[in-house]
Amino acid sequence: MSGIVVHGIPGSPYLRSALLGVEEKQLPYRLAALPFGGARTPEYLRLHPFGRIPALEHDGFCLYETQAILRYVDSLSPTNPLQPKDPKAAARMNQIVGIVDWYVFPQITVKISAERLMSQMFWGRGPDEKTVADALPAARVCIQELARLKGAAPFVTGDSISIADLMLAPQLTVFGLTPEGKSLLGAAGLTEWVDRMGARPSMQATERERLMQAA
Repeated sequence: MSGIVVHGIPGSPYLRSALLGVEEKQLPYRLAALPFGGARTPEYLRLHPFGRIPALEHDGFCLYETQAILRYVDSLSPTNPLQPKDPKAAARMNQIVGIVDWYVFPQITVKISAERLMSQMFWGRGPDEKTVADALPAARVCIQELARLKGAAPFVTGDSISIADLMLAPQLTVFGLTPEGKSLLGAAGLTEWVDRMGARPSMQATERERLMQAA
């Protein structure tokens, strides 16, 4: 196995999800780190015409969309499978992946986490408190529903880690750094899952600071 290159901006939760998959599968890869705004360059747009993060190259094969990347890297090796064989668990995984893309990212990561943690660094302003406040009801529904679906299982779809965990963990890890995230995750009983995911070698290897040092 050789030739896996993952392109993205360190700190992007979707880039981290893709890297988590490669790390969990224990596959060799190289990160092609992009600067902030680098996804709009002509070179990158040839890999991902929509200018989003991440993109993967593997021996001349190009792929984008994080879900597709994770399913692809899972197919490259039987080691540490990331997709349940049980049909109901697999369906639950797909459901939670959809929740991440359609509700968690736009309502939590964009409107709360980014406002709280990135507005000063990238946009030169403080957080828009109205944006945060308006997003809280939907964020509360997201967190409560994720907690309900997870139940008492160690991972979000059961006893084994899956693509759903890898999609969700980067988003909720950042959310947990905000006051709103601490409160909602704690009330829903998801803090322990976030902490347990954060202790995994794959999560530690894909921390933004480590990626920046290696870039």
